[in-house]
Amino acid sequence: MLEEELWAVLTLQKAKGVGDVIAKKLIAHCGSAQNVFSEKKGNVAKINGVGSAKIQHLFDKKNKVLAEQELNHILKNKVSYCYYLDDNYPSKLKHCIDGPILLFSDGQINLNKQPIISIVGTRKMTLYGRDFIDALMEEIAPYNPVIVSGFAYGVDITAQKAAIKNELQTIGVLAHGFDKIYPKSHKKYISEVNANGGFYTEFWHNDEPLREHFLKRNRIVAGMSDATVIIESAQKGGSLVTADIANSYSRDVFAVPGKTTDLLSRGCNDLIRRNKAGILTSPSDLIDAMNWKLKQESAKSIQPQLFLDLPEEEQLIYDFLLKNNKQHLDAIALECGLPVYKLATLLFNMEMKGIMRPLPGKLFEVV
Repeated sequence: MLEEELWAVLTLQKAKGVGDVIAKKLIAHCGSAQNVFSEKKGNVAKINGVGSAKIQHLFDKKNKVLAEQELNHILKNKVSYCYYLDDNYPSKLKHCIDGPILLFSDGQINLNKQPIISIVGTRKMTLYGRDFIDALMEEIAPYNPVIVSGFAYGVDITAQKAAIKNELQTIGVLAHGFDKIYPKSHKKYISEVNANGGFYTEFWHNDEPLREHFLKRNRIVAGMSDATVIIESAQKGGSLVTADIANSYSRDVFAVPGKTTDLLSRGCNDLIRRNKAGILTSPSDLIDAMNWKLKQESAKSIQPQLFLDLPEEEQLIYDFLLKNNKQHLDAIALECGLPVYKLATLLFNMEMKGIMRPLPGKLFEVV
């Protein structure tokens, strides 16, 4: 991305009341972030969702100065970042309407078609939760998932440490800038996480860990993952917010049940009771629900058919899935240029022909 465009994206980030949804509308309408600020204010105000009230904040000169300062920091320190239209942006997060327009990254993150699982829960974890995490990581390690969490106390850091122990890549999604690590006691884990994955944040380098930032962070944790697992949670808490967001994105959610008298199991039990989460009584439940197969198991499956007499649109879908492995419904629609309502019918027809199968989380793959 050119420096001028990055500056414009940063200015959009800083504009009060604009947010990621409207920012994407502005970029789509004007053709680029830079074009937003060269467009006439009257034309911008007419864009759906903008209005005259937001124009004042959008073109605030203070934001432009602050964006230039942050840009200089990024260039000076060679900060890595990914724009929501770039290939290196987390693919599943691209399909979330409120996904951040810009993510900063650190470490050795590699999302090379691996399954991604978010693990969240209480900061006051019990031995029951710790034991489940240890058993979970050990059993799912052969399937090589990426483990995402929030780098917080309790379940988050325990899951990330267990991932590293089992040689799994782990990503911490931060609710602050890279220069404001919270909690401070977790600074000792930064180099280890960076060597085995890394960090994402949408916040500028000096942004503080404010309460609202943690709630905002949760949509990234849920949005970039195939599924979210809640280990332990009280009746209220940030992990339940993450579960709600994951459900709103039509992603799989799982919860570990506990005794009805345990305070830190009430949130999980309630998710299961209200059919907002699948039940995980053992690590193998997750493997079965996600339909994970080891390479030797996959080799025994039916080999892809090379020559098929399919209608043009079904052949287009088949070729895309054959080349890209399992893909989300939205990604198939986007890449094949088909409306979702029509795609659903085509996928069903292909399933009936035995050449495609649906997976949890609105994923599909050829057989």
